[in-house]
Amino acid sequence: MSFPHDGSPAYATAETAEFWAGCRRGELRLQRCAACGAWQFYPRPFCAACSATALRWERASGLGTVRSWTVVRRPVDPAWAAAAPYLLVLVALDEGPTLMSVLAAGGPDDARVGMRVRVSFEDGPGGPHLPRFRPA
Repeated sequence: MSFPHDGSPAYATAETAEFWAGCRRGELRLQRCAACGAWQFYPRPFCAACSATALRWERASGLGTVRSWTVVRRPVDPAWAAAAPYLLVLVALDEGPTLMSVLAAGGPDDARVGMRVRVSFEDGPGGPHLPRFRPA
């Protein structure tokens, strides 16, 4: 994976640029609809709840709850091979959206559904400044 001079991943788009800029600053930023107030992730040019295009970027709390998890022993991407085994988690953020990420602390016996987590930004497999989660 390559990262251009601005630190954004090569797969960044116009819709995701502010998300990646927030990650570089250590902030979890999500889109929020100015019309209906709904938070959303993944970034897109319209509100998934009401279809309005009046979206703004806001800093999220970074807190959430693990809804599901699995142990990845054979990563698809070679960049993650040295990190295996690692915990892939689905986190329901307090703002509503769900994010798929990595549980950065602990081993397979340390994860549980319902566990409270907090976002952290670390360099590691997949590139710099990716949001990962740690027990809250």
